[in-house]
Amino acid sequence: MAYTLIHNASVVNEGTICKASVVIENDTIYGIYPVTEEPKFDFSNKIDATDLFLLPGVIDDHVHFREPGLTHKANIYSESRAAVAGGVTTIFDMPNCIPQTTTVQALEEKFSIAQKSCATNYSFYIGATKTNLSEIEAIDPNSICGIKLFMGSSTGGMLVDDAKSIRQLFSVAKMPVAAHCEDTDIINRNANIVKMKVGDSPAIHYHPVIRNQEACYASTAKAIDIAVGTDVKLHILHLSTAKELQLFSKQPLSDKRITAEACIAHLVFSFEDYETLGAKIKCNPSIKHRDDRFALRAALTDGTIDIVGTDHAPHLLKEKEGGALTATSGMPTHPYSLISMLDLADQGVLKLTDIVKLMCHNPAELFGICKRGFIRTGYKADLVLVSKCSTENPNIADSHLNMCGWNPLEGKSFGWNIHSTFVNGQIAYKEGKVSDKIFGERVLFCNRNS
Repeated sequence: MAYTLIHNASVVNEGTICKASVVIENDTIYGIYPVTEEPKFDFSNKIDATDLFLLPGVIDDHVHFREPGLTHKANIYSESRAAVAGGVTTIFDMPNCIPQTTTVQALEEKFSIAQKSCATNYSFYIGATKTNLSEIEAIDPNSICGIKLFMGSSTGGMLVDDAKSIRQLFSVAKMPVAAHCEDTDIINRNANIVKMKVGDSPAIHYHPVIRNQEACYASTAKAIDIAVGTDVKLHILHLSTAKELQLFSKQPLSDKRITAEACIAHLVFSFEDYETLGAKIKCNPSIKHRDDRFALRAALTDGTIDIVGTDHAPHLLKEKEGGALTATSGMPTHPYSLISMLDLADQGVLKLTDIVKLMCHNPAELFGICKRGFIRTGYKADLVLVSKCSTENPNIADSHLNMCGWNPLEGKSFGWNIHSTFVNGQIAYKEGKVSDKIFGERVLFCNRNS
């Protein structure tokens, strides 16, 4: 047996912050002890966590690691290493790679790649199409994180936006359905109006005009309307508008079948940032106005938004060149997702305990993850130590861990630093260095029969 002691940490977990010491046995949390009690073990590793905060590892329900088929942008190895540097210990990867992950065979091929190369724990969505219901029905509902439903444009054969097909999917779905909601007809209409006004190459600041509030609201409302009265667990991804928030309840997560995610980009950036960052912050749905950002931030603490993810989506810089209709949508956000949220806590937007709930506890509960997402005895030792930076020595974001070589937060000063990340009890990242070893495991799911 190998034992690790994390001593005298400020443990942020299940709504409280308290001083404690945590003992890890191999890959599992053995026990949590008051700092006045000295655990009696033959420790192979002791970490003095005085002045450090210990959090459960972040569970990111929404990433695009680009493998297979798009590995000129990124791959599972590179992006999972960037993730652990940001305190992320579990990722759920989306199906829009090449080939698209729309069959059981494609899923298993991705799992085979991840087993050899993923620094984090991992699972994958199967993408819904109009023709693959039999593939979805064949999957053990406890074997993967969920089903991805694209109700917006630009997803090729995975666009499913007619009510009949959506109803059929909801009728057979035995796992969460995660939906990208934007109305393609409204987007196309808006694009035509803009082109009539300014020509065929509108500038980047027209992106939120084309992919506007109406396009998001109409599609989200449609998905929810179809879901109501069914047994489906519908999870709406990356809310970007204040208006959409009206469609969601403020009930406890355990009482919900329709849930909501916000992503880092929509919580950090607003329309004004197009002026300085241009297409670097182009994403779908678009980053919108300051009032939308304000509303999304407020919804983090009132029970409306259940999860904060990243939609980490790397592209080469040359693919980000151009305007509203030509630049590729998506941006890398690992490894600065957690510290971006910690900075929001410093600004008074939310509390540290809220961050842990939104990024660790709630993803584990919503998706039914077995024994992860909490600092509890018997749970997997997925943990992250973070520290406050001094005013004189802030954490300056760079992009050295992103295969694509850039991120939109590059050069930004942060007040927090990731000290160490533990994946299954092993140090995957510590003080600027990512381990060369692979500690990630395939995530298991439980309690999906209700």
